Amino acid sequence: MNAGVTPQSSAAALTAARHLAWACADIVGPSVRSVILHGSLAAGDFHPGRSDIDLLVVAEGALSDAQADALEILVRQADLGGASGIDLHVVAAKVAGAPTRMPPMELHIGRYDGSSIGVEVESRVAAAPDLPAELSMARADGHALVGAQPHDVIAPVRADWIRERGRHWLKTWRSHTDDAEDAVHMVLTACRIWRFTVDGTHSSKSEAARWALNQDPSLTAIRQAVHQYTVDPAAPVDAAGIARVLNTALRETAPASSHADGGPSAR
Repeated sequence: MNAGVTPQSSAAALTAARHLAWACADIVGPSVRSVILHGSLAAGDFHPGRSDIDLLVVAEGALSDAQADALEILVRQADLGGASGIDLHVVAAKVAGAPTRMPPMELHIGRYDGSSIGVEVESRVAAAPDLPAELSMARADGHALVGAQPHDVIAPVRADWIRERGRHWLKTWRSHTDDAEDAVHMVLTACRIWRFTVDGTHSSKSEAARWALNQDPSLTAIRQAVHQYTVDPAAPVDAAGIARVLNTALRETAPASSHADGGPSAR
C-alpha cells in the first residue's frame, strides 16, 4: 500500500465497485463471463476524489441496445464511494480471448465527475486502439468481482502494440502541455508508458512516478504531478516540465533503430 493510501480510504470505493460489478452482471445476464476490477483500486494506489473505479466486463456475444442503455444509466447514477469517476469497458469474450492490435469494443462508458468531459459513451466501436492496453492491464493487475479470473478470460497482449499506442499518446500530448486539467494524467501516464516499454511492467501511477524519478531525478514535473495527485488538487504542474517528461519518455521508448522521435535531449 502506498504512502497516504490506507485500507479505510479505499473501503467505500471497493464496496461501490462490488455493487457496480454485480449490477453490470445483472444487466448483461447469463452471457457475462467476468467483471474485472483493475486500475488504482485493484493495485493499492487509490486516492479518494482523484482515482476512478475501473471495470472490464467480458461477455459472450454482443450487447443489445437495451443493455447498453441500462449500463449507461447505471454508470450515471452509481455511487462512487469517494472515487472521482467510473471507467467501464465491455468486450466480447472472443475479443478478450484473442486480442488484436485494433480490436472491436462493445461499449465504453466514462464518467468523470468534476471534469469538463462529464460522461462519454462509445458503443459498438469497430476498432479500438486503446483497448489492448486496457486488456493487458486488467490481465496483469485485475481481479474478478464476478465470474472468471482475468487470466482465464484474457489472453496475453503483444507488448509492441501497447508500446506503439503509448508513443502515439506521448506525441499527441506534446501539443497539450498547457492543459492544466490533464497535466497529472499526461505526466503520470507518460511514466507508466516509459516503464512498460523498458521492462514490461504495468505499474500504478505512483509506482511509475517513483520508477521514472529514479531514472532521472531532474524531472521535477513528476514530483509536482504526484503532489497534485496525492496531496493538493490545486497544486500547479509546470508546462515546460511536462514537455520535458514527454520528450524524455519519447526518447527512452524510441525503437532501437531510431531515436529521433523524442526530439533533443531535455536533460
